[in-house]
Amino acid sequence: MDKSVRISGLEGLETAAKEFLRQLGGRSLVAFYAPMGAGKTTFITALCKVLGVQEDAVSSPTFAIVNEYRTGIGEPLYHFDFYRIENIAEALDIGIFEYFDSGALCLMEWPENIEPLLPEDTLKVTISVEPDGSRVLSWTE
Repeated sequence: MDKSVRISGLEGLETAAKEFLRQLGGRSLVAFYAPMGAGKTTFITALCKVLGVQEDAVSSPTFAIVNEYRTGIGEPLYHFDFYRIENIAEALDIGIFEYFDSGALCLMEWPENIEPLLPEDTLKVTISVEPDGSRVLSWTE
């Protein structure tokens, strides 16, 4: 079944994040596919905020590859940015499967750079930029 969430602008981010989390259905591995500047980090920041992560704690893990946050109820949440990954061995070196197997929510940017390592149950979300500047998140269950 195809699903989607529309984000009309920055003012709609929190509502879209809540709707996305409602539709997540307990999945813990979420890969966001989108071109540079489409809003991957911005949307993940909104998700973290809705989950109670301290706002000033959230940043793009471009150089660190992974950032660990704590939700409002103390659960770990992992935010990955695989943009700078040049080969699969780099992802293996950080212990990627330990994160994936932890059961914690794992939100991934640039997952195409580690595609062969993504577990089968990873939710693959595409963010598209519409002509009016809005964003549409879409996925298939």
